[in-house]
Amino acid sequence: MKFLCLPGAYGSAKNFAVQLGPLAEEMSKRGLGEFTYSQGIHEVDPPSGWEDYFGARPLYRFLDTTRGDTFETLRRLRHVPHGMNPEDTMRMLQSASHGEEWHQRAWLKALESVIHTVEQDPEIDAIIGYSEGAMVAASLVVEEARRFQMYGTPRRIKFAIFISGAPPLKMEGDNRITAQLADEIKDAVIDIPTFHIFGCDDAFLSSAVALFNVCDQKTATMYDHGLGHIVPRDNENVSILGDVLGKIIPPVEQSARRQSLIASSSSLIGPGGG
Repeated sequence: MKFLCLPGAYGSAKNFAVQLGPLAEEMSKRGLGEFTYSQGIHEVDPPSGWEDYFGARPLYRFLDTTRGDTFETLRRLRHVPHGMNPEDTMRMLQSASHGEEWHQRAWLKALESVIHTVEQDPEIDAIIGYSEGAMVAASLVVEEARRFQMYGTPRRIKFAIFISGAPPLKMEGDNRITAQLADEIKDAVIDIPTFHIFGCDDAFLSSAVALFNVCDQKTATMYDHGLGHIVPRDNENVSILGDVLGKIIPPVEQSARRQSLIASSSSLIGPGGG
């Protein structure tokens, strides 16, 4: 599979290639994938006090946050009541977004830029997203499903790996975008096989679990690396991840090939039959 790799906020394609390097190398060694890297379209400066945390500049975000408070969500996490479920936590954290008119415009621009990246490379059939990149990746999968249902546009992404992710977004009202949450829907929002990597010490653990909860539970797998809001790079976790993905990816590829053959056969036969 060829994975489009999307970094987190204040990341870049170059820096994410370094972050993901050990896992990508392990997967390549096992014949599980090849990788291409992209980034957000908005160049940003790191928050004050975090100048050396995010790596070499330039740094980017998918969302234009010039009118928002970058670390407001992190500050609000300190006041989340103990034991609150992931969906209630997400609702509480996103309540601050009322009235921020840039949200929908910024979101549509971010999503279209990633769709354009996929369209430019016909070999891309899978995606890896970290943090903000995982939220964008999840939303891309949902958008592909919507376009297939409405227009018959072929879906490109067959498998997704989400690292410390967040639920896909949806339009709400005139100005807002909000998370799609499991207790507000009847069926899974994301219906392709998914693999969720996160750590139990992640301050944003609730968002990663909320993303897992909106995926098809029959084909969703999770792995807790025991650390924080990071891309695991240590030898033990990378080796285990390689083992797990070695069991997940081959069946996904086989299923994708079968579906492709069926679609090709159907197009050859045509509506009038044989």
